[in-house]
Amino acid sequence: MTMPDRPLRLGTRASPLAVAQAELVRDALIAAHPSLAIDIVALTATGDRILDRHLADVGGKALWTKELDARLDAGEIDFAVHSMKDVETIRPPHFVIAAMLERGDVRDRLVGAPSLDALPQGAIFGTSAPRRTAQLLRLRPDLKIVLFRGNVQSRLRKLAEAEADATLLAAAGLDRLGLDDIGTAIETDVLLPAPSQGAIGVETLSTAQDVRALLASIDHRPTHQCVAAERALLAALNAGCRSPVAALARMAGEEMLLIAEILSEDGTLRACGERRFAADDIDAARDLGAELLRDADPALRSLFG
Repeated sequence: MTMPDRPLRLGTRASPLAVAQAELVRDALIAAHPSLAIDIVALTATGDRILDRHLADVGGKALWTKELDARLDAGEIDFAVHSMKDVETIRPPHFVIAAMLERGDVRDRLVGAPSLDALPQGAIFGTSAPRRTAQLLRLRPDLKIVLFRGNVQSRLRKLAEAEADATLLAAAGLDRLGLDDIGTAIETDVLLPAPSQGAIGVETLSTAQDVRALLASIDHRPTHQCVAAERALLAALNAGCRSPVAALARMAGEEMLLIAEILSEDGTLRACGERRFAADDIDAARDLGAELLRDADPALRSLFG
């Protein structure tokens, strides 16, 4: 493999968590290729600027990726780092997720209370995620949900300023920011995570064969396979930013176990299921999505497709 004669440019959102994740990718690449030089190029994404509305109201997940996409297209960066949870299910065909790092903790952490049961009746809960909203209201219909947008630090600040009694944050993000002592992890049998939660992906142009070869050296195949299954399920559901979906794929020996649920926005309707299949059988993941829709109440089904 021929090493580039210049530093490679690694694009990322400018939030502290995104930069920390870019540093993990840079360090993994340099560990695999010690002669490699990498410059991190941080950009402010539209999604980081618009904080007073739900993503679905202003453009969806593309708000996290479009600035980096434009730089890739223009040849101004060589690859880009993404939280896979924030990447649209269907991407332009000339981009490819060439590598994923080993997945972090997939759980949510509750911040502001020791447990969901400990929250007082009618407590104010801050979140902007339809999945978390639906799951919380299913467990605690008395909670009052308020919009909580922004990076980890800004959400923790809002909590400290008593804008809400509690919030949920991804455990992996807290860990990567060195905040592993904050919050109480909620097990996945209580709150199934968002598809792709905890996974970091690296995207480049599909035609950039040399870059793809470099990235292949840091790809964690089990993570890549599990995230691909979760994203295939999302595609089969035709889920949008307003569609409450939770899914988690895990390797179980030589097979994969995929667990998923879809919910109504208020948590009153739910369809869930699981399937075990060969790790590369993406069609089985799609079939589970179709099964969930088939079994769902018509009112729930109407939120998808």
